[in-house]
Amino acid sequence: MTWFDAILLGLLQGLTEFLPISSSAHLRIFGELFGSKDPGAAFTAITQIGTETAVLIVFWKDIIRILSRWWKALPLRDKSSRIPSSDPDARMGWMIIVGSLPIGILGFVLQDWIDTSFRNLWITVIMLALFGVLLGLADRYAPRQRTLAEMSWKDAILYGCAQAMALIPGVSRSGGTITMGRALGYTRQAAARYSFLLAMPAVFASGLYKVHKVIAGGQQIAVGPTLIATLIAFGVAWAVIIWFLKLVSTQSYRPFVYYRIGLALFVAILLGTGVLTATSTAFA
Repeated sequence: MTWFDAILLGLLQGLTEFLPISSSAHLRIFGELFGSKDPGAAFTAITQIGTETAVLIVFWKDIIRILSRWWKALPLRDKSSRIPSSDPDARMGWMIIVGSLPIGILGFVLQDWIDTSFRNLWITVIMLALFGVLLGLADRYAPRQRTLAEMSWKDAILYGCAQAMALIPGVSRSGGTITMGRALGYTRQAAARYSFLLAMPAVFASGLYKVHKVIAGGQQIAVGPTLIATLIAFGVAWAVIIWFLKLVSTQSYRPFVYYRIGLALFVAILLGTGVLTATSTAFA
């Protein structure tokens, strides 16, 4: 991987991670289109640490409040200092934990497929188009009044299952969870906000696991370029999060639906003409 590859892919990661258009699909597509190779699942997971650090900073006050209230509601604490388990922030802490289980379990069980078979570009094309249509339908026809304070345990599990689908490039972590949130009747702002918070445990765990594999010698990456890409992804993602939250307060997700379908058609044409190859060849 060259330094130019790293800068380009870092920009792509930061721009696309929190938009419902699949950052992993963009890295997979444009990594091969401009760099001749797929950057690989390890590169994707590690650069996502940068984007999730941006979430940590933007939502710092919310995260500290949720963690604090969750800790104070734990049954092991003394009753005199324990707060009710029904406390909204304490419940949100548990909802994030429960919602993170599906992707954690499936990510571990399917890790070999994630690094290989799931990165087939024909699968990416199908997922881009399919989940683009689902996002459009959910955003257009679902009720729009529920807030995060109304989230049930069933909703948390369904959100988690939607996030787990993002193990396949083209689905989009934010796209899958936002689509599920809209289908369950949550407002655009609530669906996007929970999507960001839910992503943090899974993304940090995945990225740190990949770092461990690299250090342990089980997998090789270009350390310098990957670090630069991660830092760039962090800075760009910070700006994108703030912009996106303002956008969904007044606008629909329709532009992202059109973009996903257009990108799917574009990649299908490139595959059909031999410009891109369906199977993955990761950067050395």
